Amino acid sequence: MTKSPDMTTIILLTISNIFMTFAWYGHLKYREAPLLQVIVISWGIAFFEYCFQVPANRIGSYQFSAAQLKTIQEVITLSVFSVFSVLYLKEPIKWNYIAGFGMIVLAVFVIFKKW
Repeated sequence: MTKSPDMTTIILLTISNIFMTFAWYGHLKYREAPLLQVIVISWGIAFFEYCFQVPANRIGSYQFSAAQLKTIQEVITLSVFSVFSVLYLKEPIKWNYIAGFGMIVLAVFVIFKKW
């Protein structure tokens, strides 16, 4: 059974975002590490992010507009980051984060609605 292009796009974007989140925020647990070292390691992790991001956008572009792809990306980013923040950084999710995320979900509705 083959996956539809939209599911392939979402899966690839999710994997990409896991790499991106570690590249951008993983070093916050290691603030004593030299900045140059953190930059090089983050850049190396980001390479793998792009290995998933670029195909996701290419595949998704056959079904979604660029604005829709970006919207999907942002929702996935916030979802992955929320889990990362709680489990890896041990930071709580506050009520205003949830409220803001809800507004972004509303934006998804507005962007994907056929007007």
